[in-house]
Amino acid sequence: MTSEWFATCPKGLEGLLAAELQTLGAESSRETVAGVYFLGPQAMGYRACLWSRLANKVLRPLASFEVKDGDQLYTQLKGFDWSRVLSARNSIAIDFSGTNRSIRNTQFGAQRCKDAVVDWFKENGGHRPAVDRRSPDVRLNVRLGRGKVALAIDYSGASLHQRGYRQQQGAAPLKENLAAAILLRADWPGAAARGGALIDPMCGSATLLLEGAMMAADIAPGLGRKRFGFEKLPEHNDTQWRAILADARGRAERGRAAQLPEIRGYDADPKVIRRAQENIAQLGMEKVVRVAVKPLAEQKKPTHKPLPYGLLVCNPPYGERLGEKRSLVHLYSQLGQLMSREFAGWDAAVFTSDLELGRAIGLRSHKRYALYNGALEAHLLLFQLTDNHYREVAATAREPAAQETSAQPLELTEGATMFANRIRKNQRRLKSWLKREQVQCYRLYDADMPEYAVAVDIYGDHAHVAEYQAPKGIDPQAASQRLDEVKLALPEALGLPAERIVFKQRQRQRGLSQYEKQDAAGEFLTVTEGQARLLVNLRDYLDTGVFLDHRPLRLRIGREARSKHFLNLFCYTGTASVHAALGGAHSTTSVDMSKTYLGWLKRNLASNGLGDATNRVEQGDCQAWLARCQRQYDLILLDPPSFSNSKRMEGTFDVQRDQVALVEAAMRVLAPGGTLYFSNNRRGFKLDPDLEASYQCEDISAKTLDPDFQRNPKIHRCWQIQHA
Repeated sequence: MTSEWFATCPKGLEGLLAAELQTLGAESSRETVAGVYFLGPQAMGYRACLWSRLANKVLRPLASFEVKDGDQLYTQLKGFDWSRVLSARNSIAIDFSGTNRSIRNTQFGAQRCKDAVVDWFKENGGHRPAVDRRSPDVRLNVRLGRGKVALAIDYSGASLHQRGYRQQQGAAPLKENLAAAILLRADWPGAAARGGALIDPMCGSATLLLEGAMMAADIAPGLGRKRFGFEKLPEHNDTQWRAILADARGRAERGRAAQLPEIRGYDADPKVIRRAQENIAQLGMEKVVRVAVKPLAEQKKPTHKPLPYGLLVCNPPYGERLGEKRSLVHLYSQLGQLMSREFAGWDAAVFTSDLELGRAIGLRSHKRYALYNGALEAHLLLFQLTDNHYREVAATAREPAAQETSAQPLELTEGATMFANRIRKNQRRLKSWLKREQVQCYRLYDADMPEYAVAVDIYGDHAHVAEYQAPKGIDPQAASQRLDEVKLALPEALGLPAERIVFKQRQRQRGLSQYEKQDAAGEFLTVTEGQARLLVNLRDYLDTGVFLDHRPLRLRIGREARSKHFLNLFCYTGTASVHAALGGAHSTTSVDMSKTYLGWLKRNLASNGLGDATNRVEQGDCQAWLARCQRQYDLILLDPPSFSNSKRMEGTFDVQRDQVALVEAAMRVLAPGGTLYFSNNRRGFKLDPDLEASYQCEDISAKTLDPDFQRNPKIHRCWQIQHA
């Protein structure tokens, strides 16, 4: 029986995918954005899952209907006869994409779909299917767009680009299906058939080499996968599938036994080469694909046997920051010299997101294809190296601002557009408060839309974007695609050049890891907060030097500090100490274990013209320091971490468990009539009743949140504590 199918793919690969599906036996293929519709029997769906080198998903559409809101979505899905496609014994998961005015996030859409399916089974037999987001028997795909919902069964399961061989990858991995597209555009199958070699001079984790090896050996890209989405469907024809699988295994066995082309890769980083070797071994291609440590400047064409023809292919790095980009001009120039000097008569393919760096290669490309690496538009440059001589190009990276004025605006994806609209909405909401209070550093966005799980903070004319670590069960590829959409949308939404937007990943920190450098830029910016000048570093560390949610508390301390002795425990970069000193404090004392942050504090003090005589800086464990302290303070800030297992302290510290001892130690050095501000960021933290019984404790958490954090009132808890 002939069915309709839909295969999704990265944008820009639709034509290649349609041609590939036709070679697999598809009928009446029709291209659309990021996908291809086609007809064929169930066996065609199996072959597409097993053999497509380009598709992300293979879906079998079930129905299409109009939807205005969540209730109508529920009603339409509940009216579908689910016994046609699954049973109550199957576990299910819902992949939902798209939004409209009423369905504003994908989690809500998926929940309504799940409710409809479960309720249908309850009313038609009494048993309900279980929900398993990680490894379901049946994965349903629901796409909302232009007022309609398209419902389909996912035959592929996990994205088909995941072949199963890539155990390790480099810092900027190339997806396997995009690597396959690069090789197909460069006609590697044709080159291999003519006895050509394949060489990647910057091979990274060897993705291009391994995809090329599978093509040359006639190995189905899905042969190494552990399972497909169709295997537990009630409609699954296991006999037919086993026959298709056996044929693919036979072809792979014959392909491995044949005379395969020379396939080699090089990289300057030994760690990357070790990862590549692990991937090669996972695919069982150690005798075919060989990699070695060798910098680009030292590379030559192999001489162990004649290699008159072949394809040189690579995905060189590109710089997000201006300094990086300028340094890469030399790398691309070296690549062009290598291509011209060593590989005359060959073909070459270079995949880059930056055409200006591509021009630094110094050779004429005869074809150029636009491809998308996630949401980022990139370019495949093809070169014929016969009579194509290297010419040095005076390629210095232009200022990004100049590029922006001449470039056409990028077309945003639907997701990037939604994210950009939320950024603009938040800017409008905060505009009057920012102007009135003269706030220069603030939080603009904090995972307002759960699927775009980032925090966007503004520091003057720069932005800092922290990506929340995706929970277990979230598809890493989906998370990566959404981050690409954030990167695409922010420059336009904020009106900032891309190099002023810094991206980092947030994750739970232990011990000293939050103090360790992430980079080596050493770039400090000076921002203002009230009357304080504070130094922030957006690139080198996981934290920037200023916790924005504590802004109201710092300003409050500055107002109350006049003629008082101020103690700042767990002081971090000492921003509260700076405010206290500028507010007229008689003295400040700042205590922390980190030499790095105490050095940062000294720079903050110097930046505000504050000397060492009345502003003491002390390194040490705050609990041990309090036990030794022999003086009293009028104003104390106690802002401990939620948890610490630092080697510089005995045992571990847990703020919920250890709060009583810590607060009591601080209260022993608080002068009569003085004030202790106790704050922490532990989610679900509760003040111990013993403290409330012993001291005057007022929860001032709500008073210490400005409009930029009021959407997330659990960001911290804060108490004003005084002697009874």
